[in-house]
Amino acid sequence: MNAVQKLIVTGISLGAGFLGSKLVDQVWKGFTGNTAPRKGSEEAAEASMRQALGFAVFSAVVAAVIQVLADRGTTKAIAKFTK
Repeated sequence: MNAVQKLIVTGISLGAGFLGSKLVDQVWKGFTGNTAPRKGSEEAAEASMRQALGFAVFSAVVAAVIQVLADRGTTKAIAKFTK
């Protein structure tokens, strides 16, 4: 993999991670009415164990899906770039 391909991979991964984080926050607030209990936040200190575990599971599932989609997108982008 050359330097340009590595930049493409990095850009897609960073963009997907940023968008995924925003998506998780919006969906969590939509369903619960509360802001997401992220580590170090006041909401995290006040969240119940059920809320904290629910958020952890939800964000892990979304992260896994985004990782798969980003990997597929990266593979397609590299395939187009190398043609």
